[in-house]
Amino acid sequence: MKKEDCIFCKLANGEIPTATLYEDEWFRVILDASPASMGHALIIPKEHFENLYELEDELASKALVLAKKLVIKFTGALGCQGYNIVQNNGAAAGQTVFHFHMHLIPRYDKDKVGLGWKMGTLTEADKNKLLNLLAE
Repeated sequence: MKKEDCIFCKLANGEIPTATLYEDEWFRVILDASPASMGHALIIPKEHFENLYELEDELASKALVLAKKLVIKFTGALGCQGYNIVQNNGAAAGQTVFHFHMHLIPRYDKDKVGLGWKMGTLTEADKNKLLNLLAE
């Protein structure tokens, strides 16, 4: 089901012109209009799902298989040295468009793409607390 006021629904279904790299019955893959690096692309499902939590398991599997297929192809074509596959869920995680999508971000030696975080320390107390919380 598409959502009428969702820009990614419109992009995925061809209602707004895009630089389309791939399309099948479930997804459209487009170049990101605000790329982190040369060749940054988005995998967008044609149906509306706000985030990963809403995505059907079968479609989630298809998205990851498609991401693998594309980064293998794009790595050779672009000559990049690596790839980030990024998928954000919720505003606190950096999601700004609330339609599930995956970023395929080519990485080049000495690029300025910033996807890092400050490394913390897993204490014994935190580890035990988390193991108990997640085991329930």
